[in-house]
Amino acid sequence: MHKKNRAMLIGSIGAGKSTLTNALLGKPVEAVKTQALIYYDWIVDTPGEYVENPFFYKNIMATALEVTHVLYLQDATKKKTVFPPNFSTGINKLAIGVITKSDAKDADVSFAIKKARQVVVNGPIVVTSSRNKEGLEEVRALVQCQSLQEMKQYTDNWKSKYIIF
Repeated sequence: MHKKNRAMLIGSIGAGKSTLTNALLGKPVEAVKTQALIYYDWIVDTPGEYVENPFFYKNIMATALEVTHVLYLQDATKKKTVFPPNFSTGINKLAIGVITKSDAKDADVSFAIKKARQVVVNGPIVVTSSRNKEGLEEVRALVQCQSLQEMKQYTDNWKSKYIIF
C-alpha cells in the first residue's frame, strides 16, 4: 500500500464497514459494532452514526483531513441510502463507492449501484463481498491511486467485473 494513502470508510450502521476493513486487511471477517474512530494500517473505520445523524457530519469532515480517499458504503440488502445526493462532492477527497454484501441472498446489487451513483457522482464503484473476497483487490488498488484520472486509467486497464466507472 502506498505509504501516504489512507482510506476512511463511511456508511450506515450495519453496512459492513468493520467487516470490509477486516477483509481488506486480511484479518478474520467478523462483524463488530464500531463505537468510535478506529485507525488501522491504511484504513479509518467510522461509526455508522457519523452518516446517519447530520450532527456528526463535522466528525466526517474532520477525519477527512487525515485521509486521501473516502469509501462510501452502500449495503446491497438495503432499499435506502443514508447519504444525501451528491454527498461525496462535499468532501474534497478521492471518492470510491463500495457495494457491500453483494453475496447475500436478498442483495439487489443493481439497485445498490444506482444508490451509490447518486452519492459518488464521479468516481469508481466497486461491488464487494467480504466473505467471498470479491472486489477487495480492486478497492486496495484504487486506494493506491493518486488522482481520479489514475483511478479511471486503472479501471480501464484492469477490466474487472467488480468495478463500474
